[in-house]
Amino acid sequence: MKHAPAEVEGVSRETRERLTVYVDLLLRWQRTINLISPRDIEQVWTRHIADSLQLAALIPPDTDRAIDLGSGAGLPGLVLAIATGLPFDLVEADQRKAAFLREAARLTGTAATIHATRIETASVAPARLVTARALAPLAILLGWAAKLLAPDGICLFPKGRGAEDELTAAAAQWQMQVHRTPSRTDPSATILRISEIRPAHCTP
Repeated sequence: MKHAPAEVEGVSRETRERLTVYVDLLLRWQRTINLISPRDIEQVWTRHIADSLQLAALIPPDTDRAIDLGSGAGLPGLVLAIATGLPFDLVEADQRKAAFLREAARLTGTAATIHATRIETASVAPARLVTARALAPLAILLGWAAKLLAPDGICLFPKGRGAEDELTAAAAQWQMQVHRTPSRTDPSATILRISEIRPAHCTP
């Protein structure tokens, strides 16, 4: 696999090298495990790596740890751990994908702990950052995140063109503070920065 293209900006040479190790491993494992969509293989750097990396600029500077839900191939959690140095807890129920994450963390020297279990049963201490990408509708994500987010923490959830519809549906169950950031890799996508999550029937 060729090295990271110029589109992967804002990272050090060492980080680019570690990301290249990660992508090489992902493409090798892809032959036997469906880690990403086959149609995305040729655009893995822009479709997945750059798309995940753009979340790094939105992480509060005082964040000391993060949790990534439904990590799959490590997007965005493992990529962000490589790029930022933040320790990440990666929650992934699929045992084969969890095995990939362990190997990827080992080969890239990344501070990541893999929890091969369902999100609902994961024994993980709350963190100030929770991430998830292409996992579930927002109303469901918020139910999982609310239990794992520290009181002063935030969620970063990349969403596609249906983001506003998901926010409307989630508002029936949840109160929250929302900030929207346009995606730099997909004109139809939005990154939702969500905080102060509580059930809709609760009062502050």
